Amino acid sequence: MANYHELITGKVYIGGVDDIQDAVKGHGVTDVFDLRENGTEPEGFPKEVTRHAYPIVEDVEGQDESVQKAIKAVKEAVEQGKKVYFHCSGGKNRTGTVATGLLVEMGQASSVEEAEQQAKEVRSVISIKPEMKNVLHRLYTK
Repeated sequence: MANYHELITGKVYIGGVDDIQDAVKGHGVTDVFDLRENGTEPEGFPKEVTRHAYPIVEDVEGQDESVQKAIKAVKEAVEQGKKVYFHCSGGKNRTGTVATGLLVEMGQASSVEEAEQQAKEVRSVISIKPEMKNVLHRLYTK
C-alpha cells in the first residue's frame, strides 16, 4: 500500500522521503521538491526525475519566505504541466504546510482552514505545527 497521497488529481502527490520511488513509478512524477532543511539527495534517487531543494526549517519562527518560495515553485511546476511530488521527512508538518498553501494558491480552497482540511482528508497524518500555521495565515489571510 502506498504511503503517499494524491493532493491534486493527476498532478500533485505528497508524502515522506521514503515514498519517492513509488510515486515516480506509480504516477510518472517528473519533479520532486524536497522540503527538508538539510535534504541531501536520497540514495537511489531516480535519474529521470528533476530534484528541487526548498528547505523549510521546523520549530523556528520567520519561515514565511521559505514556505512561500516552496509553494510558488510547486505551483509553477504544476502550471508547466509537470507531475510533482513533494515531501519532508515524514510528510506531516512541512509537507502539510506546503500542501495547504498550494491548495489556496491554486484556487482549490478559499481559506487556510479549508485547505488544511482538504489536505488532511487526502493525507490524514498531516499535522501542521503552530508556527507554520501562523506563516500560512500571514501569507493567505487578507
